[in-house]
Amino acid sequence: MNIQELTQLRTKNKGRRRVGRGGGSGRGTTSGRGTKGQKARTGGNVPAHFEGGQKPLMQIIPKKRGFRRPNRPRALILNVQDLPKLADNKALTIKILRDKGYLNGFDYVKILGQGEITVPIELEVHKISASAQNKIEAVGGKVKIVE
Repeated sequence: MNIQELTQLRTKNKGRRRVGRGGGSGRGTTSGRGTKGQKARTGGNVPAHFEGGQKPLMQIIPKKRGFRRPNRPRALILNVQDLPKLADNKALTIKILRDKGYLNGFDYVKILGQGEITVPIELEVHKISASAQNKIEAVGGKVKIVE
């Protein structure tokens, strides 16, 4: 190694680039700001949420009357007449409905009293109407309400 082969180590903190110091510097005239427009002007810094004079989104969206939860629980509504078709071994539970693909994660089961039932079924549901519960218990079925 000779003295002319030595090079200076690259410094960790490089000095900032001085722009706008004439055409010969390579960073003159527009000084890296592009040509024209609001951001090219002095004091042209605009906030990130600024939409160029268009009505801002936060002023457009409604402020009253609440909103709908995107992941709100939905009811799987079954009538008494549908139960014998869905039941396995005279039992219908939430697990059976999930396995068959009728029920998703946060959904709940509600039984309504439309129609007639002739076979006794053991039910495990979240909600049930009074008429449905009376019809099921009248033929010897059982109802278990799960929270």
